[in-house]
Amino acid sequence: MSDLPQRIDVQEEGPREGFQFEKGPISTERKIELIDALSETGLGEIQVGSYVNPKRVPGWADVENVVSGIARREGVRYTALWLNERGLERALAAEGLFLKGSIGTSASETFMKLNQNRGYADNEKVQHNQIALYKEHGITYFRGSMMAAFGCNFEGDVPIAKVIEQAESIRRIADENDVKVDILSLADTMAWATPESVKQVVGAVRDRWPDWRITLHLHDTRGLGVANAYAGLQMGVDSFDSSVAGLGGCPFAGHKGAAGNVCTEDLVFMCQEMGIDTGIDLEALLDAARLAEDVVGHDLPGSVKRGGSLNTLRKKLH
Repeated sequence: MSDLPQRIDVQEEGPREGFQFEKGPISTERKIELIDALSETGLGEIQVGSYVNPKRVPGWADVENVVSGIARREGVRYTALWLNERGLERALAAEGLFLKGSIGTSASETFMKLNQNRGYADNEKVQHNQIALYKEHGITYFRGSMMAAFGCNFEGDVPIAKVIEQAESIRRIADENDVKVDILSLADTMAWATPESVKQVVGAVRDRWPDWRITLHLHDTRGLGVANAYAGLQMGVDSFDSSVAGLGGCPFAGHKGAAGNVCTEDLVFMCQEMGIDTGIDLEALLDAARLAEDVVGHDLPGSVKRGGSLNTLRKKLH
């Protein structure tokens, strides 16, 4: 077990996650309103859109208009998601995005075929082609990304050996293209993770590559998002993807109850109470979480937006 980190980085993915998952149409203006509110919270990074096929993900058919309409705040990195070269080309055409080169894979080939319509062999070709495109456009930050790192609704439990195998493939592709992967994202795409499996998987990767920084992308379908984040903190993980108010879910997870990422304000609250710095104004974040509920028009699962922060209560008591 590692010492707890003194500070963590939080990558806010609520807009991208939520607006790809919500069933009802949400106007471009309201999407921008939420992103602008999040920009005022101290978050250092916000994923603001998804450059994907609008026929498969109609919630992001307006991604160009959203990205061009947000009010950029100095110090905030605005990122986006894409799954293929066409998506990357669209993101490259946008202004003001921080583009991360990604070498992506999945610990479940079945899920990769459902989510991205390709298997391991085809995916490797795509990764090589994308790296060439990244280099052509001067993108130097590279992130490894592994979906289904803790289990799969179609293949079941994922052996740790499979996670190591796919992590090795990321490093091999990077080496073959003479690029450095700065961080590895382990994604609990279908919410199979438990605190114990988080420790086992993170520990196995750390044992193999002790200097590789890890970020966790945790979903909250079974209510273990914050518990799994706590387990990650215990292992020294200092980077997390999260979703304001618990927005979102994976539309290809094969689970009607799929939930969004670990809730941002719940994660920030826990860290605040543990003395771990996030750089985020929790009260401003709670306002944004309540706004997110108004934007989507229904209750969202985050807890602290209802209970409030303890610091606010402490001030009232004194």
